[in-house]
Amino acid sequence: MDKKSSTKKGPEFCSLRYGLALIMHFSNFTMITQRVSLSIAIIAMVNSTQQHGLPNASTEGPLADTLNNPSRSMKEFNTGASVYEWSPETQGIIFSSISYGIIVTLIPSGYLAGIFGAKQMLGAGLLISSLLTLFMPLAADFGVILVIVIRTIQGMAQGMAWTGQFTIWAKWAPPLERSKLTSIAGSGAAFGSFIILCVGGLISQALGWPFIFYIFGSIGCVCCLLWFTVIYDDPMHHPCISVREKDYIVASLAQQSGVLSSLPFIAASSCTILGGQLADFLLSRNLLRLITVRKLFSSLGLLLPSLCAVALPFVASSYVTTIILLILIPGTSNLCDSGFIINTLDVAPRYASFLMGISRGFGLIAGIISSTATGFLISQDSVSGWRNVFFLSAAVNMFGMFFYITFGQVEIQDWAKEKTLTRL
Repeated sequence: MDKKSSTKKGPEFCSLRYGLALIMHFSNFTMITQRVSLSIAIIAMVNSTQQHGLPNASTEGPLADTLNNPSRSMKEFNTGASVYEWSPETQGIIFSSISYGIIVTLIPSGYLAGIFGAKQMLGAGLLISSLLTLFMPLAADFGVILVIVIRTIQGMAQGMAWTGQFTIWAKWAPPLERSKLTSIAGSGAAFGSFIILCVGGLISQALGWPFIFYIFGSIGCVCCLLWFTVIYDDPMHHPCISVREKDYIVASLAQQSGVLSSLPFIAASSCTILGGQLADFLLSRNLLRLITVRKLFSSLGLLLPSLCAVALPFVASSYVTTIILLILIPGTSNLCDSGFIINTLDVAPRYASFLMGISRGFGLIAGIISSTATGFLISQDSVSGWRNVFFLSAAVNMFGMFFYITFGQVEIQDWAKEKTLTRL
């Protein structure tokens, strides 16, 4: 009785999954502050009241004066940071470069998360972003090109971290707590924006603009240490999780898996019915010829699931996208029921049952071969093995589609026509 109740409801706030949400909140806080830091520091970095002769020239007058005149205030000493002549166009490129980096890694990061693990991807992204933030003041002295390169790489690192979060929640968040956990984690970005806008200007004025990068870059490094120490990819392998919490998470996700497992069959049934209705509608209104309808639905039933299968390895970090694609694969493949699958009724109605039995036999043989090939590919490496399985299934579908488009017919074949007997 106790065991049943423990799997029914696990601990909430004093639990590892909520600790994970807080650490991810801290990570999102760190990344957004590092992203916005330059927007705050740029005001002091390109002070238009200073006169410079070079694009990356620095103002060292206050520092020299302070050394010669010790009576100058510490505030005046701190404002002697480098100042640069960056045009508004240059500043725009610098600001946008981090967005380019994020866009570049959105899809590949999901693929890499499936290979190296979401924990490693998110932690590495946060660590790289933090180290580059610490290096930013020195990079500015070297030139604007280096600043743009660093900002782009920083965007790529943050793109890796953003997408990796959802892979972790897919294994840690019970369905009934998913909104709470992800909202706690995601709110770190809003809180970080609030903090950096409040204190960024004060840090720049009191200590100098480089300390904006030093402070938030250091916070990111501390967060990375916490991340790699406490976080694991799934609750099954965490050494500190309680048995009660682990059982609760596993049982909740298993219950959800049962519901999700039925969705592909619902999609398949729906596509079969809708496909048949649409095919007969196109024929009854003489909108398309019979051969066109058969080849159209055959192409859709082979092409669409192939595209979904090829996309699967690259969106592994997105739980929702993965589920949608896994539902669409069997659903869209059933459009073939209005294509080549019933083509035997067109070309040989007399022998339709016999031909269907032969085709089903080939289908069973293909199932045996595919199961054996899948087991062989996965035994080599589970991650790359599944990727190769998806690619191979897509290739087989493409071969079948082009073969049917080339050789498919709808006319009754001569050997299938009823022969009329003439009486003498």
